[in-house]
Amino acid sequence: MLRVAGIPAWGTYRRSGVLTRLAIGAVTLALAILLIVLISLSVGPVSIPVRSVASTLIGFVGIDVSDVSRTHELVIQQIRLPRIIVGAAVGMGLGVAGATMQGLFRNPLADPGIIGVSAGGALGAVIAIATGAAGLFFMALPLAAFSGAMIATLVVYGISTVSGHFSMATLLLAGIAVNAFLGAIVSAIVILLPDNGALREILFWLAGGLDSRAWEHVLMSLLPIIGGIGIAMVMARDLNLLILGDDEARSLGVNVVPVRLLLLAVGAMVTGVAVAVSGTIAFVGLVTPHVLRLLLGPDNRVLIPMSALGGAVFVILADTVARTVIQPAELRVGILTAFVGAPFFILLLIQNRGRGYSL
Repeated sequence: MLRVAGIPAWGTYRRSGVLTRLAIGAVTLALAILLIVLISLSVGPVSIPVRSVASTLIGFVGIDVSDVSRTHELVIQQIRLPRIIVGAAVGMGLGVAGATMQGLFRNPLADPGIIGVSAGGALGAVIAIATGAAGLFFMALPLAAFSGAMIATLVVYGISTVSGHFSMATLLLAGIAVNAFLGAIVSAIVILLPDNGALREILFWLAGGLDSRAWEHVLMSLLPIIGGIGIAMVMARDLNLLILGDDEARSLGVNVVPVRLLLLAVGAMVTGVAVAVSGTIAFVGLVTPHVLRLLLGPDNRVLIPMSALGGAVFVILADTVARTVIQPAELRVGILTAFVGAPFFILLLIQNRGRGYSL
């Protein structure tokens, strides 16, 4: 039977243990998310008992469990809960984008920003802040970041098809070039900007963070990211087959060009939405799928949904630590994920150097 680098043949789906790994992974990560959310809602400058947190959450479904301080209720509902939900959405999007890009490029070191999405989003946000547009309209900054991310993606894809035929190698090289070019523009703006207040805001945004996230950001990010994840999950089988190569995938019934374009678009969209509401948060899309691939195997039918849950765990936990470790100040989430992610990733490579795995 046909096998894809450790991925079971399709006729052996049930016997392969895919459903078992999917169930175990989903339950474990869901419980981890629940635990981290309860802790995150309870800690901070205003300490809230876990019982009050649970009562407030249960109150959302109309069940009045016990009296909760109005101050605690407002802190949970208006400050911490939307921040956590946005963090979960960002982590889910980056995790799935990372797993998708790693599958498409057949490289576990691929990252969502590899096709210029993060750099384009950063430039859009920097322009919005530098021109003062971010202060005129609440949604100006996220809309500018998302627009920049999508334009950069279209430019990279356009370069990769300039000869009339799509080339994955050209896409990768174009992404590297566009990332460098857009990064240079951002650096030039930062150097030439005379307004220290705007400069500080730009640096804070580039470092990535979830402070001041509100329910408006939840509405803007959650639905498109969940939709993108749903599409990626439906396309997981085709992504597995693309790993074999275009000719083999085509012979097995995959319409290669539309499928690849759709997966690239999904990865770009969810990354663009994530960048738009959180700034650039590094390592989530690189480390999360890589770790889960080592634990659960390379099958994208398992890896994509688990990367969504794992990414949520990573970002919520990082944000909780970032806003509590040096109270009353807080670290930027992007700084913390990079600080923790880089050595952790190196450690995983060292520990698993003799095990060997492949996409």
